[in-house]
Amino acid sequence: MPRKVCVCLTSRGNYAKMKSVMRLIQANPALELQVIVGGSLVLEKYGKVLESKLVDEFPIDYTINFVIEGETPQTMAKSSGLAVIEFASALGNLRPDVVVVIADRFECLAITMAATYMNIPVAHVEGGEVSGSIDESIRHAITKMSHLHFPASDEAAQRIERMGERPDTIFRVGSTSFDVLNQLDLDSLEGVRELQQTAGVGSEVDLKPGSYLVVIQHPVTTEYENNLAHVNETLEAVDALAIPTIWLWPNMDAGSDGLSKGIRLFREARHPAHIHFFKSLPIELYGPLLKNAGCLVGNSSSGIREAAFLGTPTVNIGTRQQGRQRGENVIDVPNERQQIAEAIRRQLDHGSYPPADIYGDGAAAEKIVSVLSTFVFSIQKQATY
Repeated sequence: MPRKVCVCLTSRGNYAKMKSVMRLIQANPALELQVIVGGSLVLEKYGKVLESKLVDEFPIDYTINFVIEGETPQTMAKSSGLAVIEFASALGNLRPDVVVVIADRFECLAITMAATYMNIPVAHVEGGEVSGSIDESIRHAITKMSHLHFPASDEAAQRIERMGERPDTIFRVGSTSFDVLNQLDLDSLEGVRELQQTAGVGSEVDLKPGSYLVVIQHPVTTEYENNLAHVNETLEAVDALAIPTIWLWPNMDAGSDGLSKGIRLFREARHPAHIHFFKSLPIELYGPLLKNAGCLVGNSSSGIREAAFLGTPTVNIGTRQQGRQRGENVIDVPNERQQIAEAIRRQLDHGSYPPADIYGDGAAAEKIVSVLSTFVFSIQKQATY
């Protein structure tokens, strides 16, 4: 019988990261793909990514809802509890042989808990890294409950081993999103140009390669009370520059409402002609947009990973990515408008950077699927130190 591999998708980011892996699982006769979706992927306020005609269609075995409105620390904790219940029900019905979880979102810990308590092996993608926010704690907690590890970098792989995980369970594969980027026509911006006419809000902005900004700013959960003030600093910096900008909506972590409020109030007061806001973009459109941007601004890990891989200049704001290994394409600044604006100017003047392979070369999926099809799991875990 084929080994049943269950991939759990809960955000635009982990969907983009798992597309190449899911394609190869489908093509491998030794494996059977199962898909559970939930989180922001099924919510209108975050773009309902899976309902877009611009994304591939995978067979979806289960759709679940676990997000409690409010985006506060309390609702995030409650959403996590509900996610454990809902994913436990889904896993109980699907009975997979292995569950794949991605990175460090709060609901990924809930998925891991449900699978672990049900004696289902867990394969963790992108563990072992260091960052800010609550992600730092969640990521390592998932690592300690996982049975198979697919870190993106050498440094991350070494850290997982130092955490007491068996070396024969650790496979440094690189970042899976690079696989998709390698398959795209990264020179074409026509898709985003056309989408501005039918989706998002704001004026249609001119996307001249190297002359526009992309902004992605997510909440920092450990700085919950400051998120509104933080996004205001970024908004003021971008507005003062008056450069064509594509701004993507924040994720669903605690503090998201503060960021969204700041953006809405800014739009109502300023009606900026140089900014177009999207709830979300599929990686097929986001890849070319990022590749041709003059600068990526914000605190997304995309500035550390995909932007380095593509050589896109990045201004990383605040503490969300603190400690994460980065390439020369990144300038770090605090949440202060003048420093943000000055760093953007420096990056625009600099232009593209040489591509960096810190997080892989775009061949991660083949390595992951090869291991998933042959690895001999042991449910009982034990620290090696």
